[in-house]
Amino acid sequence: MFANIGPWQLLIILLIVLAIFGTKKLRNMGSDLGGAVKGFRKAMNEADDAADKLENDAPDADFDNTPAEKATKEKDA
Repeated sequence: MFANIGPWQLLIILLIVLAIFGTKKLRNMGSDLGGAVKGFRKAMNEADDAADKLENDAPDADFDNTPAEKATKEKDA
């Protein structure tokens, strides 16, 4: 569908969009979009940092003294 769009067609579409919205409104929309992307990236990085912190702060499991081994040792003794 979009395979037949060339650079001239894109230029014409850009000129039509500029005529409809104007440069000031397009600039505002671009800055709003950039701010939204920046906020999304920041939130993703914060979520990754929080997940890493939780992963690193969690104590490792101690498989040497499990309840099943304790019960077995008590039966043997």
